[in-house]
Amino acid sequence: MDRLLPPSRARRTALSGAVLSMALPPGALLSASARAQPGAAPVKDAPVQARPIFVLNSQDASVSVVDPMTYVEVKRIAVGKEPHHLYLTPDRKSLLVANALSNSLTFIDPATAQVQRTLTGIADPYQLRFSPDMKWFVTLANRLNHIDLYRWQPDDAAEPMKLVKRVPTGKTPSHQWIDSKSSVVYASMQDSNELVAVDLASQTVRWRVATGKLPADVYLTADDQRLFVGLTGDRFVEVYDVTVNPARLIKRIATGEGAHAFRAMGDKRHIFAGNRVANTISLIDTQTMTVVGELPGPGGPDDMELLSDGKTLLVASRWARKLTWVDVPGRKVIRQVDVGRSPHGVYTLDHAPRQ
Repeated sequence: MDRLLPPSRARRTALSGAVLSMALPPGALLSASARAQPGAAPVKDAPVQARPIFVLNSQDASVSVVDPMTYVEVKRIAVGKEPHHLYLTPDRKSLLVANALSNSLTFIDPATAQVQRTLTGIADPYQLRFSPDMKWFVTLANRLNHIDLYRWQPDDAAEPMKLVKRVPTGKTPSHQWIDSKSSVVYASMQDSNELVAVDLASQTVRWRVATGKLPADVYLTADDQRLFVGLTGDRFVEVYDVTVNPARLIKRIATGEGAHAFRAMGDKRHIFAGNRVANTISLIDTQTMTVVGELPGPGGPDDMELLSDGKTLLVASRWARKLTWVDVPGRKVIRQVDVGRSPHGVYTLDHAPRQ
């Protein structure tokens, strides 16, 4: 099961880690003068408040809040047991923490780092995601072997998420992606070595196909045609054509031992793939399906976040209890900050696009 295991067992057990969130709207990080209309008088830039960086500490049941200006952990928020992934609500007002063993979600203000509420009764929410049309909220139950499909009801304070269907799956659901049309969920089953597609309209399984060893994170290209799957039990990323039923394997890309989590570079072409055993990060061209670069990923790289400058990659160093800053153009580590035990997810509002 993808839980809290040491590096010695990393070849046999996948620890999940794809933090997948919603991109900032175009121009959200532009100054007032940059948004001014042509011919208008210059507007003096207002100071921009630094957005906090959140690091999810799975073994400490906490979230570290890191100041992006001083590079210091300024706060640690207690959450539920075994938190594993983070996701932003469609209204961008809450960052959700999935507390797997507590069967709950912690809502945190992504701008102020204040806890807003805790929602209970969410069974084993190991991995979570909203559909692009903002109608569906999907959780993967890593221990309980099912996918839960919820209706997102933000105006209902008592029941913002209503369970519509529980779909039995293979063993140990790990990571997911929802297509741009909000029609299908693609999910990896790490202990039965499968990829499963669930139709959202009918809430039924469309197809399932066998994969390589211990499939973990998945990434769907912007055109909804190719799905990339990290094999944490091997040294490959598999690529599937998902325009056919069932999906068809079209390429195995050699990356590094323990291929695990993805983060898009924001250009709709390149993705980072963390290799947790090799302690490297591969840069993959999704069009040519080849590795075009390699970055350092010390301490067992897990979830990653690319800052809005497009040049700075934040990496949760799972075994080192650190958040690592990687200079992408220079391909070097430039900073590490101490956080809690088993850092897994990482998120900030000040991020680059997700595709």
